[in-house]
This record gives sequence, C-alpha cells and structure tokens, in this order.
Amino acid sequence: MAASLLRRGAAAAGRRRRPAAEVLRRMVSSEAAPERPPSRTPPEMPPFDHQPRPYAGMAGAEIFEKRKAVLGPSLFHYYQKPINIVEGKMQYLYDEHGKRYLDCFGGIVTVSCGHCHPDIVNAVVEQTKLLQHTTTIYLHHAIVEFAEALTSKMPGNLKVAYFVNSGTEANELAMLMARLYSGNLSMVALRNAYHGGSAGTIGLTGLQTWKYPIPQGEIHHVMNPDPYRGTFGSDAAAYAKEVEEHITYGSSGRVAGFIAETFQGVGGAVELAPGYLKLAYDIVRKAGGVCIADEVQSGFGRTGSHYWGFQTQGVIPDIVTMAKGIGNGLPLGAVVTTPEIASVLSQKIQFNTFGGNPVCSAGGLAVLKVLDKEKRQAHCADVGAHLVGRLKSLQEKHEIIGDVRGRGLMLGVELVTDRKEKTPAKAETAELFEKLKDLGILVGKGGLHGNVFRIKPPMCFSKDDADFLVDAMDYAMSSL
Repeated sequence: MAASLLRRGAAAAGRRRRPAAEVLRRMVSSEAAPERPPSRTPPEMPPFDHQPRPYAGMAGAEIFEKRKAVLGPSLFHYYQKPINIVEGKMQYLYDEHGKRYLDCFGGIVTVSCGHCHPDIVNAVVEQTKLLQHTTTIYLHHAIVEFAEALTSKMPGNLKVAYFVNSGTEANELAMLMARLYSGNLSMVALRNAYHGGSAGTIGLTGLQTWKYPIPQGEIHHVMNPDPYRGTFGSDAAAYAKEVEEHITYGSSGRVAGFIAETFQGVGGAVELAPGYLKLAYDIVRKAGGVCIADEVQSGFGRTGSHYWGFQTQGVIPDIVTMAKGIGNGLPLGAVVTTPEIASVLSQKIQFNTFGGNPVCSAGGLAVLKVLDKEKRQAHCADVGAHLVGRLKSLQEKHEIIGDVRGRGLMLGVELVTDRKEKTPAKAETAELFEKLKDLGILVGKGGLHGNVFRIKPPMCFSKDDADFLVDAMDYAMSSL
C-alpha cells in the first residue's frame, strides 16, 4: 500500500512539473474549440463554364408575398427561406444573386437532358417562329414524327401513342382505356404509390399525404413490394400471392387493370422487389385486367440499365404512361398502348386540345434525339454506379443512413434514427436538407415521412458532381 501511495505521489508531482506554457496552451485550446467541430472545410463545387445574366426582376421576398396573395394556398415550397431560381444551365441552377446550385432533383425528375439544352431550345424556338399551336383536327408533321420516334422505343406491340399535357392526364387516360377495354371497373394499385392529383388519380395514389376524403372510385390498394420496409422483404412471390387473394376476396374476381411504378418516386425512390411485376401481371391478366406501367419518372434511360423502368422486371405492359423527362420541362405527357386497346376510344370522341401541340412535339422529338446522341442511358449507368458506390461507403460511416437504393440516376437515400427499428429521421432530414442547400446542393424529399433524399438529377450529371454531392452529405452529416 505504501508503494502504491508513493507511485501516486510521483505521478502527481509529474503532473505538477508540466511547463506553464503547455498548461496554458491546453486551456486556451480547450476553451476555443467549438462544441462539434466539422471534420474538414466544406467541399467545393466543380467548376462550370457559364456566367449567369444579371437579374433585375422581382426579388424573392416580394415574389413570396405576392404568391401567398394571388396563388392557391395549397402550394408548398422547399426550405425555410424559399430560393428564387432565375436561370438554369445543364445540371446547374442560379438564384437571383447569381449563386450556383447543383440540381440533384431535375425539376422533380423532369429535366432529363439538362436545363436549357441548346438542341431542345433551338427546336422549340424554331417551331414557335412558324406555328405555336394548332390541334389534331388539322394535319401537322411534328406530331407524327414524334409519335413514330417514341413508339420505336417501345417493345412488343406497344405501337399507338396518345399525347396529353401531364402525368396525371396520362394516368387518367390509361385508367379509362383499361376500364373500357376490359369491361370491368375495379383498378388495383400499390400502397405508397403516386399517380397524380386529379380526382381519379388521387384514387390510384396510395399515400395519405396526397389524398382528399373523396370517393376513390373502385380502387384496391395491395401491399407494396418494398425490399427495405415491406412485410415480406424481397419475397416477390409472397407479395404477388397477396394480390391474388385481394382480387379473390376483395373484388368480384374480375378487375379492369393494375398500375404500378417500377421505381416509386414520390414514395421515396423504392424499387419493387425483383420479379414482382411478372407475377402480378400474370395474376391480373387472368382476372381480366390490363397492366399499366407508370414511367412518368423512371423512363427514357434514367435507370441506366434499361430505357424503361418496367424492363428491369422483364415484363411488357399493355399500357405505358409517361411525362416529365419526355419534354425536358415542356408540359408534355403520353400514353402508349396496343392497337387493340387504343381502338376502344374510337367508340366516342376522344380529344385533347393541346395534346400533340407542334411546339411540344418538336421539343419532345429533340429530347429523344439528344438522349440517343449523347448516350445518356449508358452515362446514367456509369455515373449512377459510381454514385451508388460512394453513397454505400457513406452509409458505412454514418449510422443515420438506413438504406441506399435505386439504380442509374434514380436513387434514394433513406435516413433513420435507429437502423434496426428503421425509425424515420424526420427532424434530421429537415436539418440536412437546409445544410445541403447552403452548400449549394438541391435534392428532393420523399416517402410518407419525408425522410428520403430523392437524387434524380438531369442526366448530364457527372462523376465530379456525384463526388461533390457525397462529400457535401458527409460534411453536413458530420456536423449533426
């Protein structure tokens, strides 16, 4: 015991003999250090050769106030202080002060080729100079050239196109076709799906956030085959059996159709369990229904591995709906189906005043040409694989990342406070959302709880952009 006391005394004496300068340095260092020091300096955005024009328009604060006065109160905005975006070029956006942002959301998965892509701008401008509008009661070359190019991208007997103005209209028309062709009424859709905001497509949508208490119109929502959160994990057969049982017990046994996104967009970038659509399509067709693929967000090569999302599941639908990336920002949508199904609409007059508008048709055709010329599908596969690899490495570092999913440039990063329980990290997601904006990155949010970062940038997004995005996420998460 005496020896022990001697050792303690010696140690204490050693501590007392420390130089005064060292003690002072330690005290100052301790007091000056921030509570949670960032791991490094903020990452720098990749260089980009574009100078935005000086902005002399209405200030963002004034726009915000006027918007509240003259626009519908249902409009929502991102960020605590909304950004006034005044210019765009390829994968970048600029605010009223000239600050550049990396657009990782592409105008809600709409800007496929890049903001103000010169080929598309030129096609739209040249057509506008000649003829801005006429309808299909007259002939015009632009609509048939576009339809021919679009249907050439479709497999099987999907050879007839109808043009509309949005994804909502496309899904409404597809549902009408399914009911007329099958002679049945009931539609089957997935929980967690989003198919539009009209009275009819709200019924198809399976997220309470977007639904009003109105009649749904004979819609049956079946279990979502979500590999991350779904009851059966990635077991496609179990989910398909639930579809069969739902039709057997919850309907007359006959249905009009089944609609699904292959990659649920608004629902949080959820890719359906592998093999699910083939099994579900077989069940629905046996019950007299047709199968509709909603490609509004996942089409036109965005997934990288395939041109259409449904091709990742090895199926050919009876009807395909599309919008968003089809026009690179133009108000354009389409429904492509078989000649047999299309013929049912000839029973009455089916007409859309702006469907096939010359300007939109010229722009849509230009989009298809750009995607081919610039090999954007292969580019999405290459950049997407790089980005997924980096995001998965980030997942290993930060516990808040519960899941990284998707393919190509159709990705989702789900944030949780507990990986085992998969508890949605709502507050943390909101905080990171603001931090990323301050760093110059604009991402989307999705999922029922708003805890999924939706990463779906213009398809000209580069590996340098991907590295900047991940480095910024790392920096922001390190300071939580």
